[in-house]
Amino acid sequence: MSPAAAPASSAADTRHAEPTEDNVRELVYAFYDRVRADELLGPVFDEKLAGRWDDHLPKMCRFWGSLVLGTKTYRGNVQQVHQPLDGIEPRHFSRWLFLFLDTVESRFRPAAAVRFMEPALRIAQSLQLSRFGWDYPIPAEQQALLERVAPRRHPKNDVDDAHAHRPRGEPFPAKIVGRATDGDA
Repeated sequence: MSPAAAPASSAADTRHAEPTEDNVRELVYAFYDRVRADELLGPVFDEKLAGRWDDHLPKMCRFWGSLVLGTKTYRGNVQQVHQPLDGIEPRHFSRWLFLFLDTVESRFRPAAAVRFMEPALRIAQSLQLSRFGWDYPIPAEQQALLERVAPRRHPKNDVDDAHAHRPRGEPFPAKIVGRATDGDA
């Protein structure tokens, strides 16, 4: 699937309408299968998790269950765990977000998918800020992904008033801090 494409909804849509413990587990395992097979991310994860995938995947199920289902079973510090990773660049975050979004969208309907994507974007932004500082250049592919997830608002007359509390031009669900690569955002 291209970054600009999104799954079409239809009467035969088999994607989940709501996250459950079982489908969160399926999502996590499917996503990390893709990460492990990815040319950019696979080596980074394999270096860190070699021989420990059987411990890591249940932990990620607890993490996403805590965020999306409110189970509160995950205990850990996301910033601290990710700081010792050497060689990580903005493109790694872009690729992670793309694979995650693509996997979420293929398994969940839009309203449920947002429940995963909002924290994913917030966490990625927080990790990027701590690693690269406030003025890191947002890679073009990440900017395209943000537009795919949350197109910028249109002028007031084109937007319903239910979302009028968001600043004009800001993507939903989270304001992304950094510099757009084309200098206009």
